[in-house]
Amino acid sequence: MREDPRRATRTALCGAILAFGTCSFAACDSARRPPGAQQVARPAASAEQAPVAPPAATAAPPAAAPTTATAAPPAAAPTTTRLPAPARLVALGDLHGDFEATRAALRLAGAIDPQDRWIGKELVVVQTGDQLDRGDGERKILELLERLQTEARAAGGALHVLNGNHELMNAAGDLRYVTAGGFLDFEHEPGVDLADPRAARVPEPMRGRWLAFAPGGPWARKLATRPVVLVIGETVFTHGGLLPQHVRRGLDTINDEVQRWLRGDGEISPEILQDDESPVWVRRYCLEPKPAECDVLRETLAAVPAKRLVVGHTVHKEGVFSACDGAVWCIDVGMAAYYGGHPEALEIVGDKVTVLREP
Repeated sequence: MREDPRRATRTALCGAILAFGTCSFAACDSARRPPGAQQVARPAASAEQAPVAPPAATAAPPAAAPTTATAAPPAAAPTTTRLPAPARLVALGDLHGDFEATRAALRLAGAIDPQDRWIGKELVVVQTGDQLDRGDGERKILELLERLQTEARAAGGALHVLNGNHELMNAAGDLRYVTAGGFLDFEHEPGVDLADPRAARVPEPMRGRWLAFAPGGPWARKLATRPVVLVIGETVFTHGGLLPQHVRRGLDTINDEVQRWLRGDGEISPEILQDDESPVWVRRYCLEPKPAECDVLRETLAAVPAKRLVVGHTVHKEGVFSACDGAVWCIDVGMAAYYGGHPEALEIVGDKVTVLREP
């Protein structure tokens, strides 16, 4: 019987991953393998860690964009941080490479039909980051969301996709949570020069992915069109959380800094990329916050100003979690197969907030 060439490539790739030592064994597991100790409904601490000091081969690439004959086109203008409230607003949490869960969540929101076409009309959807890692369906997810953004705009609606910690980790060269399928899907990426000296120490099967998401690379430039923080009406969205110092720094400033870095036009500060209290890393509001933490949240919302915060990042397999008298909604329900959860969504209509669940 003839061997499946993709399977053979995957086997060889797993050997390169493990030999390189920058990715976890999870990268060579099936996308549906239970995560063991990482699969928790309400973790006491993050099972993943920010990229403090990656090895030389996976350190954040220089800010300059790749100089190749097929360089990416100029990036779009920076994303607007504040938008008016729509009649109906729906938020979706972490997707982590699970294409079918992504489709199910979008259908639950009333955004797409069974053929994945936008049917939401003036509906506005926000996905709070972490499309990447832990599953093999990343590319299909990214391409679906990109197409739906165009269809939604044409229908008078919108689909806003945020960057989470896993998008920034990939841009920084931290590929610990990429699956073997995730490397294969970006192995031969248009606009990427596999001979780029920045990736000289990266194993060849991993090089396409590494360069595609490196600052200035074609997929990094797509990520650069997205915000980290977005305010729609009286609701503020981000991946991990928001603190008073983030508001003082300026939400536009944070978005601009990340977007410039992803385009290859500037640096990113450690406070944004890897700090435990970065907007893409902080978890304090979704781990049964104490009254003092709720006070910090209220101070933050007053400074924005906004009525509520909606975040992903911290898994609650039991379903959407709310705290601080409805001031925060934690919507990462572990819907990806990696976590074994089920799709849910958060609907906001005026002042009414409703959790949408499958029957």
